Amino acid sequence: MESDERILVPVGRDAARWRTFGGERTIVVAARTVTSLVRVLDVVPEIVHDDPRIAVVFAYDPTSAFNDGVLDLLRTLGCRTLPWPQLAEIEPDLLVSASENIKVPPGDYPVLVLPHGVGFHKQVPDSAGPGTRLSGLVHDDLLAAGRARLAISHPDQESQLAAAHPGTAGSTVLVGDPCLDRLQASVRWRGRYRSALGVRPCQRLVLVTSTWGEESLAGTWPGLPADLLSQLPADEFRVALVLHPNVWAGHGAWQIRVVQQSALEAGLIVADPTDGWQQALVASDVVIGDHGSVTLYGAALERPVLLGAFGSEAVPGTAGSALRTAAGRLDADRPLLAQVATAVADHRPDRYAAVTAAAFAEPGQALPKLRELVYDLLELPHPKPPTQPNQPHQPGRGPRAFPIPAPDAGRARSLMVNTSVGRDTGGELLVDIRRFPAALAEGTAETDTAFWHLACEVDEPDTRLIESATVICSSSEVFATEVHATEALALEAGRQRVVALLNDFPGARIAALPGVAGCTVGMRDGRLIHVRTAEGAGTDPGTAAAVVYACLRLDLPLDATTVLVAHGARRQRLLLRSVPPATDQPAAASRARTAVARGLPPSS
Repeated sequence: MESDERILVPVGRDAARWRTFGGERTIVVAARTVTSLVRVLDVVPEIVHDDPRIAVVFAYDPTSAFNDGVLDLLRTLGCRTLPWPQLAEIEPDLLVSASENIKVPPGDYPVLVLPHGVGFHKQVPDSAGPGTRLSGLVHDDLLAAGRARLAISHPDQESQLAAAHPGTAGSTVLVGDPCLDRLQASVRWRGRYRSALGVRPCQRLVLVTSTWGEESLAGTWPGLPADLLSQLPADEFRVALVLHPNVWAGHGAWQIRVVQQSALEAGLIVADPTDGWQQALVASDVVIGDHGSVTLYGAALERPVLLGAFGSEAVPGTAGSALRTAAGRLDADRPLLAQVATAVADHRPDRYAAVTAAAFAEPGQALPKLRELVYDLLELPHPKPPTQPNQPHQPGRGPRAFPIPAPDAGRARSLMVNTSVGRDTGGELLVDIRRFPAALAEGTAETDTAFWHLACEVDEPDTRLIESATVICSSSEVFATEVHATEALALEAGRQRVVALLNDFPGARIAALPGVAGCTVGMRDGRLIHVRTAEGAGTDPGTAAAVVYACLRLDLPLDATTVLVAHGARRQRLLLRSVPPATDQPAAASRARTAVARGLPPSS
C-alpha cells in the first residue's frame, strides 16, 4: 500500500499529467470488508461496463475488525487503490459502498449504499460503542446531510428503516436484489457447478452455511460438517461449507482449516469466501443454515432448508426472522441421515414462497435499476448500447451466471466400508455398500450378514490408518490405461502389481486397482478376481474390493458370479471372474513383471 503516495492516478492533484483515460466522472468504491467489497465488485462492473467516461478507484478503509483480506483481494484484481485519508483530498462524483459503517469525509457528492446481505434482518455489534445496531443502517451524519441513497430489495424495508431512524425517509431506492438475480441466472449451470465441485449425478450436495458471531451455526455447532460426514454415506452425499467472510477475516484461514481438519480430510468442500458460495448454493440439494443471508437465498432458490441454529440477533418482523418458523430444525440428538432424507423427501418448492415474497421484489430488475440510478447520481447521459446499422435496438446486459469454480480435489482417502449381503426381490445376490470417512466413522458392529472393513488408498498419509487397512486401493495405475496391451498381459501385470502392493502393506488382505474394462482384485493367497459391470465397463476399485470381501466373509463363489450392488438408491450389476495364473505365457509374465518393476506400461 503506497501510504505516502501523493499523485493519485487517475484522480487527485496533478493526475491529468499521468493518466491515459480522461474520464468525465469518478466513482470511488469504499473497500472496508471482504463481505462488502465482494458485493460491490459483483455490481459495479455490470453498471459502468464499456464506458470510458467513468473512472473507478477504490478507497481502503482499515477501521473494520474484519478488514483482513481486503487489500489482498484488491491487489489480486488489479484495482487502483488509495488510502482512506486521501479520499478527503479528491472530490469524486459518487461514492459506492456495501458497508454502511463508513465515515465519509465532508463533501457534496452522493453516497450510494448497497446491501451486503438480504435486507435489514440482523442486529450486529456497534463498533462505535458497547451496544448493537441495525445492520445496513448508515451513520446519522450521512443521513442528516442528505447525501445517502440506500438501495433496498423490498418496499417493506423502507418503513422498517424509517421506524428505526426517521432520517432514512426519502433516502431509500427500491432496486431489488442483484445477488438473487445472478443466483437465478446461474441455475442453468447447476450441473456444471456440481461437476466442478466433484459431486456425482448419484450424490446429493448438503450445503452447511453460517453467518458470523457466537450465535451463528459455526459458533454453536462447529463440528456439524464432521458430524454430517460421519453419518451420511460417502457414495450418496457430499458436504460443502460456506462461512461468512467475517469468520475468515476474524479468525484466519489457518484456524478454520485446523477447526475443520478431520472434515477436510474426509472430503469437505469449503467455498472460497470471495467467490464460490454462490455456485455451491446453486449446486446444493439441501441447505443447513442459520439466520444468515445465505440461508434465506437458499429458501429463495426453493431448496429444502434445515436450521441448525438461529440467533437472537435476528430482527423480529423481517423476512429473515420469518424463516425461523417456516423452516425445519436440525436436531443434534437425532440421526442426521434420517433428518436430511426427510427434509428432501417432504419438501415442496413453494414452501418458502411467502418468506421470499417478503424479502425480494423487482425480480431480474436490479442491474437495470441500479444502472439508471448511478447515471442519474453522476448526472451523466446514459450510454447508448452499440448497434449495427439497420439493426433493432439491443437490450442491455442481463444478470450473468457466476463463473465455474475451480475443480475440487478433496476426497477421503480412507473409508470404513459396511457390506450388507442379502437377496433382492428376484432372488439375486445383493450387496449393499455404505462407505464413511474412516477418521469420522462412528460404529463398526457386525452381524452374520453385515460386515465392516477399512479400505485405504495407497496415498493415505495417516500411517495409523493405512497400516490397519484390510483393503489397499490404487486408482491410478499406469498399465490400466495402456490400450495396446492384450487382456492377458494386462491381467498378469495387474497380478504383479497386486503382489507388490500386498508386500508393501503386510497388514492388508486384499489389494484392488483398475484393470482392463474393470478392476483387478487380488488376495494374499494368490487368487486374482476380475470385476466389471454387466455392461462391460469399469467400476471403482473400492467397490470391487468390497464385493469380493463380502463374498469371502460368507464363503460365496468368486468365479462366474453375478452380484447386484447397491449404493443407496443406485444399483449396479457386477460380474466376478477368477483369473488363473498365466502359466502358459511365461514370456508375457516376465515382460509384465519387468515393466511393472520399471514403472512402465506392461506392453513396454
